[in-house]
Amino acid sequence: MIFTATTTPAARRSVYAPALRSLDRFLDDALTAARQGTTQFKDEGAHWSLAIDVPGVSREQLSIAIEGQNVTVETVEGAPRQYKKRYELAQDIDAAASQAKLENGVLTLTLTKLQPASKATTLQIG
Repeated sequence: MIFTATTTPAARRSVYAPALRSLDRFLDDALTAARQGTTQFKDEGAHWSLAIDVPGVSREQLSIAIEGQNVTVETVEGAPRQYKKRYELAQDIDAAASQAKLENGVLTLTLTKLQPASKATTLQIG
């Protein structure tokens, strides 16, 4: 009986492995960005304008919460697309004077800045 010993590498490295890993990372980043949508932010003096891409989501499937200087936009359970994002602004927001509209998959928030009440008092000279 004759035995022959052969040696084969346990794991062969493909010359394409680095390129495939780069392609995987690129596609993961691109698909993650597509799921999260894009956001455009503008400071327009008395208010902020926030435009968020939320394609495939209706008005009824969105929830917007304003608390102090934080705005949370999220989809409700059962929506075809899941989205949840919290934005922290530099100043408190006047929720009563703010507006939201949804057109062609773009949610536009007009967030009015809350003007701080003056705490100054007048002193009489005696």
